[in-house]
Amino acid sequence: MKQRFVVVDLETTGNSPKKGDRIIQIAAVVIENEEIIDQYTTFVNPCAPIPSFIEELTGINDDMVKHAPLFEEVAPVLTRILKDSIFVAHNVLFDLNFLQSEFNRVGCPEFVGLNVDTVELAKVLLPTSDSYKLFELTEYLAIKHDRPHQADSDALVTAELLLQFINQTRELPLVTLEKLAKLSIGLKSNLNEIFEDILTEKRNHLENLSEHLEVFKGIALRKKNKKYSNYNYREKKEYPLHQHDKQKLLSNGIKHYEVRDGQHEMMDTVYEAFRLNKHAMIEAGTGIGKSIAYLLPSIYFSKTENQPILISTHTIQLQDQLLNTELKKLEKVLSFPFKAVVLKGKQHYINLFKFEQTLYEADQQYDTILTKMQLLVWLIHTETGDIDEVNLSSGGKIFWNRIRHDGWHLSKERDPWIAKDFYLYARREAENADIVITNHSMLLLDLIQKQQLFKEFNYVVLDEAHHFEKTSRGFLGEKLEYIPSKFFCSQLGSYEKQQLFYQLELMVQKQKISLKMPTFELDFIIAELETEIDELFTIIAEKLLKNEKKNKGHHKLQIRLSNKLMKEKTLQPILFAAERVISSINQIRNGLEERLSQLKKISEKLSEKDKALLEEVFSYEHELVSFKHSIQHLLLEQTNEFVYWLEGDMRAIPNSISIQAQPISVSEKLSKEFFAKRKSVILTSATLTVKDSFRFFENELGLHQFADLIKKQIPSPFPYSEMTKLLIPNDIPEIREVAVSEYVEAIANHLIAIAQATKGRMLVLFTSYDMLKKTYELMKESGLLDDFILIAQGITTGSRMRLTKNFQRFDKAVLFGTNSFWEGVDIPGEDLSCLSIVRLPFSPPDEPYTWAKNEAIQAEGKNPFSTYSLPEAVIRFKQGFGRLIRSSTDKGIVIVFDRRIETTSYGNAFIRSIPSVPIEHVSLKEMIETVEKWL
Repeated sequence: MKQRFVVVDLETTGNSPKKGDRIIQIAAVVIENEEIIDQYTTFVNPCAPIPSFIEELTGINDDMVKHAPLFEEVAPVLTRILKDSIFVAHNVLFDLNFLQSEFNRVGCPEFVGLNVDTVELAKVLLPTSDSYKLFELTEYLAIKHDRPHQADSDALVTAELLLQFINQTRELPLVTLEKLAKLSIGLKSNLNEIFEDILTEKRNHLENLSEHLEVFKGIALRKKNKKYSNYNYREKKEYPLHQHDKQKLLSNGIKHYEVRDGQHEMMDTVYEAFRLNKHAMIEAGTGIGKSIAYLLPSIYFSKTENQPILISTHTIQLQDQLLNTELKKLEKVLSFPFKAVVLKGKQHYINLFKFEQTLYEADQQYDTILTKMQLLVWLIHTETGDIDEVNLSSGGKIFWNRIRHDGWHLSKERDPWIAKDFYLYARREAENADIVITNHSMLLLDLIQKQQLFKEFNYVVLDEAHHFEKTSRGFLGEKLEYIPSKFFCSQLGSYEKQQLFYQLELMVQKQKISLKMPTFELDFIIAELETEIDELFTIIAEKLLKNEKKNKGHHKLQIRLSNKLMKEKTLQPILFAAERVISSINQIRNGLEERLSQLKKISEKLSEKDKALLEEVFSYEHELVSFKHSIQHLLLEQTNEFVYWLEGDMRAIPNSISIQAQPISVSEKLSKEFFAKRKSVILTSATLTVKDSFRFFENELGLHQFADLIKKQIPSPFPYSEMTKLLIPNDIPEIREVAVSEYVEAIANHLIAIAQATKGRMLVLFTSYDMLKKTYELMKESGLLDDFILIAQGITTGSRMRLTKNFQRFDKAVLFGTNSFWEGVDIPGEDLSCLSIVRLPFSPPDEPYTWAKNEAIQAEGKNPFSTYSLPEAVIRFKQGFGRLIRSSTDKGIVIVFDRRIETTSYGNAFIRSIPSVPIEHVSLKEMIETVEKWL
């Protein structure tokens, strides 16, 4: 490529030059003929103090810039460097706009020319990357990055990134590049310049398409290769019964294998449960190596008995870990081959026919254009067609809903893409696999659908089994949200909006089909439905806001729709609005079904474009039926087996509003329809017992009905008493005896002192967002932690994973988390040295589900607290406690501020449910001394 690129990176005091933020360092790397030929770097004096957060982030302090040139002196040099060049940056809009503002401020001409954003380019060329942040991309692509967040280092690696991306673009098949070039005109930066240039080059040479690829109907795809030949590998294999056999087997294939008696014990328990056709609950402490402990006997049993084993996890991350790490280890260990695949529901797979047709549409919507480009690149790499591989934007997910697989409404055999179909391929692969991996959500969705994907599996392992009851409630329940409901209705759209309905009517007119319900009538009802949805949620918003005063200032608003409330006059407007919505849906269905039935009769005459549209309308009509059933169940046809409620966030009404329902108990349904229909189900987790008893989960999951249930507790091999201490402050007020503000102030004061003693490296767990926010604000406003990075869920932007990664990057950091941080957060090693638990994690008794659950337990003549509230809190406490020690070399302190753990009769249940550790009751002064000595 002959263009001259200048890659720029800025370090600044903040994000807004209009508010007085200034550049403190600037770097520009020059590329000509695809080679780095020059680099210019300088500090810049901002004439203002550098904020402590920026100093921590960049390593640049006031001393380093005090003798540096002013921007006025630097600007002419930059102007010369940028002349006749393409401006490149990682997140180009920030760097370019900031620079333009500074040019303006000092009276220098703005940059005029094209720009390229390496973030945008990364999204296109690396559609499966978890993150597009510069540091993560350089790690992913093995580019050396010495000093992240310093302009010279960042600009240099961005230049290297650009050159690598240019080479990757050259490697793309011609048909893919042609489509990318055409689509790229709609992007925010001028990537079309790169694509067009390379396209011109490639057209001048004969293309040798990679042997792994094929082109079908103008789209390049990776060929689907069968992993194994037809040779039957399911010959008898002897399971290693003796401990020394297991040890020999595993140490041969796994580097630095540590012998763990608990792991061997779990292997035998799993194998025995399968062999005897019994269900088993296994609590495996941290460090057991439970994945290998159930995978190894599962493979042997599958081979011996010619029975596939289904492994279900709660998270996609664990699925990936099993397939790409744990099973890869066992491939090296075992002397015989086995086959493992991931299988999901069809909505996870791309419908290639629908996708192909969308490529002929002229799109203006940015997210749709970017997603099409991502999918074109992804299709030359993916072997699965599973969208979970792709890092989609929220707008991309909306486009995905149009092209995801949902079966065939027209003749399946007439789909030109049938031979390339990913979903059918996944089904075929699963039919002769030894191990099939899925997740709880998929397994439960399958349970409530007529065509069951997993009904053939008699042997199942449920990992992360403590989630299974709650996930079951979610899937057996209903949830209707305002924004998705509004978006769903708008997809059909009135005639003038030229959405799905408009396209359908054009097809009807083209085919000269006569209709009972004319276009204008159906158009009117579609417009009415959108209005009625708005009215329904507006009335719900008014109801929630009237209830706000009872909510004691909390942002989250909930109203339980009890039998008594449903009969009150105040709720009648909501029910009338729901009935109007149902009436409109019924009329729209009649209009759509009339059109679809007539078009289906002549489907053989239709063009491929029209067939794809017809499939899309069939899918929409199917979802419309589900939408109607949800409203009926949630508001008009309630039953006593469910709890119903309205929910919203005060800060985002009506956008945050939802109507929800969950079964009060899933015990009977799971017992009869899941466990009773399978020969053996293994449930495993690190948190299945309360005071050494499995009774809580037995009852919640319906396993108490199986007399021969195997129950096994396998403790962690870690010497917890040498690795951690549990501290309980004796100078904190009892939470029930003082106002929340007084309790929060005491907590904040203690946490400030502890953070200083631990030098950060602390995770603070809360049970409510409001308490988290107040504590965070007090600590921030104190001014005593100005050189610390305080990262708070719901305040600091980013996902749980993003916040955790940021916490690990900074030396002096404190991470504040609520619900989702109590589990699933792994921060091994010295990054986390102190875990603080602010309150024992009881669910609020007025939370709708807890309220209804307690009522149901009371009606059975049992004690709701000891039967449900306490065991649920203990399980959550165990999960929180487990955040600290994640490996055999970890060490740290756990602090529990809630003195109920020692002052109440039930506090001992929490202590008895965690590993045995030294417990100290201490004042703040004694606590600081203990922390400093221990760490």
